[in-house]
Amino acid sequence: VQLQASGGGLAQPGGSLRLSCAASRRTVSSNAVGWFRQAPGKEREFVAAISWNGGSTYYSDPVKGRFTISRDNAKNTVYLQMNSLKPEDTAVYYCAAALAGWTTNTGGYPYWGQGTQVTVSS
Repeated sequence: VQLQASGGGLAQPGGSLRLSCAASRRTVSSNAVGWFRQAPGKEREFVAAISWNGGSTYYSDPVKGRFTISRDNAKNTVYLQMNSLKPEDTAVYYCAAALAGWTTNTGGYPYWGQGTQVTVSS
């Protein structure tokens, strides 16, 4: 499974961006998918996850209420809508597909995209 993350860029504080994670194969429609981020000098951290059918979602506390994860299995794509962006959201964002159910642990995701840079600055 190959994943391609896109949609990053420069946003002002309070602004919005929507990230996309496109999969190369239809089999990703049966996988939970997570978004992670890594800021310079910091460890990669969990952001959000969605179950294979979109019925369950989970968010880390720093993004809860501001970010929304969704998926369109017909398009083999998972989205991360980011609103009310803050400078501390600046990081490289990665999407990843799990073999089993979603988890906050990077070890539960064997398939990773290449990352897309998000910069929040005025």
